[in-house]
Amino acid sequence: MSTDPITLFDAWFAEAKASEPNDPNAMALATADATGRPAVRMVLLKGHGADGFVFYTNRDSRKAGDLAANAQAALLFHWKSLRRQVRIEGAVTPVSEAESDAYFASRGRDSQLGAWASEQSRPLAARSIFEARFEAMKFRFEGQDVPRPPFWGGYRVTPDRIEFWQDRAHRLHERRLFTRTGADQGAGWDEGQLYP
Repeated sequence: MSTDPITLFDAWFAEAKASEPNDPNAMALATADATGRPAVRMVLLKGHGADGFVFYTNRDSRKAGDLAANAQAALLFHWKSLRRQVRIEGAVTPVSEAESDAYFASRGRDSQLGAWASEQSRPLAARSIFEARFEAMKFRFEGQDVPRPPFWGGYRVTPDRIEFWQDRAHRLHERRLFTRTGADQGAGWDEGQLYP
């Protein structure tokens, strides 16, 4: 069994991709605003490695506002088919503009247009307004590549804690906790176990 949490995550994630029927890269993202009010929502993991776990969003959204005020987050992967979950906690930083551009360019055209049309997390008086904005974006960018909106980009959660939870009979679950040994990304990991 791996003593490197990123290698262990890679193995579990590969198994999840083979067994989960929908969105094995779905993760709950928990943030808190400047007053400590928490919020959680599902987002999709779009990249990961030793440097962290990446997702993308509208940078005017509520989650982005929370992260601007409190640049810490928690992630939760729950793979029901495997009876496993992974919890990740750490600091959050924006990814580079080049990385955001590259990912945006890989998205489907309608998803790109939707990013332009949506005022994410803002009140919407009627769905028809959003649909009209989407149609306007189709017209605006007709016959050309859709550039990344300046208000849209990625975030990277650099973990300082990663917990692997495995279901066991009689609720005698297994919990392995990895804690980063130093403040910088290149630091190693301490490993321990937790009571279920």
